[in-house]
Amino acid sequence: MKKILIIDDEVNVALLLSKFLTRNGFEVSTASSGTSGLEYLKNGAFNLVLCDFRLEDTDGREMLKQIKTHYPQTGVIIITGYSDIKMAVELIKMGAYDYITKPLYPDEILNTITKAIETHHALVESNDTSSSNISPINRKQALSGIVSGTSKASRELLRQIELVAPTNYSVIILGESGTGKEEAAKSIHLNSPRHQQPFVAMDCGSLTKELAASEFFGHEKGSFTGAFATKIGHFEMANGGTLFLDEVGNLSYEIQAALLRTVQERKVKRIGSTKEIDLDVRIIVATNENLQEGIQKGKFREDLYHRFNEFTIYMPPLRERGNDIMLLAEYFLKMSNQELNRNVTSFSPAVVECFMNYRWPGNIRELKNIVRRAALISEGNEITIKALPLEISNYKTPSFDYIGSTEVQEVKEPKHDLKNAALEAEYDTILKVLKEVSYNKTKAAEILNIDRKTLYNKMKAINIK
Repeated sequence: MKKILIIDDEVNVALLLSKFLTRNGFEVSTASSGTSGLEYLKNGAFNLVLCDFRLEDTDGREMLKQIKTHYPQTGVIIITGYSDIKMAVELIKMGAYDYITKPLYPDEILNTITKAIETHHALVESNDTSSSNISPINRKQALSGIVSGTSKASRELLRQIELVAPTNYSVIILGESGTGKEEAAKSIHLNSPRHQQPFVAMDCGSLTKELAASEFFGHEKGSFTGAFATKIGHFEMANGGTLFLDEVGNLSYEIQAALLRTVQERKVKRIGSTKEIDLDVRIIVATNENLQEGIQKGKFREDLYHRFNEFTIYMPPLRERGNDIMLLAEYFLKMSNQELNRNVTSFSPAVVECFMNYRWPGNIRELKNIVRRAALISEGNEITIKALPLEISNYKTPSFDYIGSTEVQEVKEPKHDLKNAALEAEYDTILKVLKEVSYNKTKAAEILNIDRKTLYNKMKAINIK
């Protein structure tokens, strides 16, 4: 019988949960404080802990830290009264299996608990066998390059990939643009029993409403104007393997409904056909958007979100990966030498200092492009500061100015050339408009006569947060 510890200072909630889980075959203990919860853990082994985020004597972060440090084979689910995607990402990063908001729905929490226990059982087994179910060749292919590293953030990323890869769980990969979400998805696929089957990637951000159904499900010849030949959809192409859906938050609500039916029934029907095709597809999705916020605004289906969210992986931004920055730079330099037939062997100390101090708003994608460009224009065997773009070579560690509750990050640049003068003028204009509209980015974009995405990109480029 699996043992669960509930830590919650709301006695009624703990009692109801305990009765419900006991009826469903679990052995349940309850504690009303963090201190008593840790005493329970000290005196007996538990498969899973359900811990309320707000306790009288501590909070969920501290409890999670204590449990993962002293009882690493115990799974943890955090329960809270409000939804916050940033907190969810932080807790998952720290090792929580999941994050559930109140009110608690019986089917949802039972499903999450069951999966959490299965996952941590798989982790114990994989630790006992030293991941012997992953072949050395696939492991080397899957865990090299972009998703590997020595930093704490990278080690946690690799741990999660190795944990979920052998399962058949659907996965949501969270992270900023350019952090390597597709590479993480490929790593999961290559470390899974499906590694000899297709890995099919699909960019949902570039799909129009008209094309989306055809791209997902395919169509028969003559099924609509312009359908001159039969087309196989991405689900069918990935059958037996893994389908990776990037920027899934951009899908229209209508397409989400059709997608939900396919994911639930594991069957697909081409447009214009009456024949249903059975599917055996693992789905991994990625997003840099807040899907829970999209659910609240009616832009993303909650039922589809829960179908995808069997396991969540957080991709750390490059600025959180410390010494991995130079490991990745050397990796991209080696790739660039092969691609460009060059023999650039190193980075100058000044370049290393620049790379380590820069904030990398474009993350790994930006680093890759900078290294490729520098390898191309460098005259000798070493990349020097002259080979870097001005926004990096002139970058200074930012200072902070607080305006109300909004943090504004300023970059002090030299003012002796036109490019820097233009950047400073643009910075001042954007910041002035944002203040005038109380940081409403939609209104600011209208006043500046640019679209919202362009405004986001400019704010990121000139470090306004």
